[in-house]
Order: sequence, then structure tokens, then C-alpha cells
Amino acid sequence: MTNTVDPAEVAKFEAMAAEWWNPAGKFKPLHMLNPCRLDYITSQISAEFDRDLAHPAPFAGLRLLDIGCGGGLLSEPMARLGTRVVGADAAPRNIPVARLHAERAGLDIDYRHTTAEELAAAGEEFDVVLNMEVVEHVSDPLAYLTACRQLLKPGGLMICSTLNRNPKSYLMAIIGAEHVMRWLPKGTHDWTKFITPDELFDLIRQAGLDPVDRKGMVFSPLGWSWGLSARDLSCNYVTASIKRSAA
Repeated sequence: MTNTVDPAEVAKFEAMAAEWWNPAGKFKPLHMLNPCRLDYITSQISAEFDRDLAHPAPFAGLRLLDIGCGGGLLSEPMARLGTRVVGADAAPRNIPVARLHAERAGLDIDYRHTTAEELAAAGEEFDVVLNMEVVEHVSDPLAYLTACRQLLKPGGLMICSTLNRNPKSYLMAIIGAEHVMRWLPKGTHDWTKFITPDELFDLIRQAGLDPVDRKGMVFSPLGWSWGLSARDLSCNYVTASIKRSAA
């Protein structure tokens, strides 16, 4: 099976591993974005699996993979909602950071230094795959998304987010976030690897999944917060896809 890990991209995130749980550190943008990401993720899971978000553990019984889990910013809240979480990351230094934080929080999360391809080759299966801000960092997006499809049970749900490729995303994600605000180290993102929404939907279909939804994640300078938009996919955006059969 093709290995889509890009060693240079892994090295970027390994260098920042100790910063994952510092809301004012190098992952500040993800801490700010996390409520918006969780809003989309939980709404899609509850709709697909007919779960009541008012329940104290609405996703009990579901097995979830957080691929590219980093320090566990999404794995932990999903574990609190009742899912059995496997957090996987290709950067080995991220895993002990994630494990330690989960242990201190009293959460049972199965963190592994591995890849989507290795998990698929081992025959692992999940109800939900979270694939958040990863596809723009791999060497072969189609092969990577195909591995994600193999990891889903029939009827399973993949949530995939990334960045659009246009002048606005270059201005916001590269110039703004890395050079002006210095929220991220310079070189964190490669604008040429950003993927337009139509390109991503096409790749998802080629991988054997059925795209069913997409929303923009839009930053409001006035409220200094992120929100979901059905129309504005010009920079950050997120998609939902279903595995319709065992193919």
C-alpha cells in the first residue's frame, strides 16, 4: 500500500509537539477553530447515526479514528461524548504529549504512532473517521483518502477539512497567519498543496466515498471567533462523506 506520509511535513509538526495544549502557543489557531470544528462534527455524526446530543454520552458505541490527531484537541472531546477513540499520528513526538494529557484528564484514548495506510492494512474499521487539516500535508491525497475509505465500515462517516487554494487563502493562511499575526511558524503551510472544494469532492468520489455536505469555516474579526457558513468556502472548509457499501 502506498505510503502518503511526507517526512518534511511530519517534521514541521514534530518541532511544535510540546505546544499542543498551550492555547496561546503555536497551535493557537486550532484552539480558536476547535469549537467550530466540533459543532460541525457533532451535528454530522448525530444526523448520520440518529443520536441525541442532549444525551450525556450521545455517541456511545461508535468507534472513531482521529487521523493526524496531534496532541488530541479533537480526540478528547470526542471521547467525552462517548466514542471509543483511536488517535493516530505520523509524528512520533505528538503521541506521548497526547497520552499524558488524556491520562491527566482521566480519559481512555488509544493513541498510536501510525498512518492511515498502516491501519487499513491491519484491517481496522471505524464508524467515523476524522480527517481534519491533514489532506493538504500528504504526498498523495487520492491514495490517502482511499486509505481513509478502507478504514470506514459500510455506512461510516468521514469528516474532512482543509484549505481552499485561491488568493484569499494565501493572504489569510500564509501572509496573515504565518507572517503578520505569527500564529504559526513560517512554512507551516504550502499554498500549492491547498485543495479547492470541487477538487476535494472529486478526490473523495474517486476514493469511493459519497460526499454529502460541505461548509465554510469563517473567521470573524469582530467577534474574534469562527463560525460555519453554507456559502463562504473561500478559505477554511469542512466536508462530510459516507461509505455507501463495502466496496
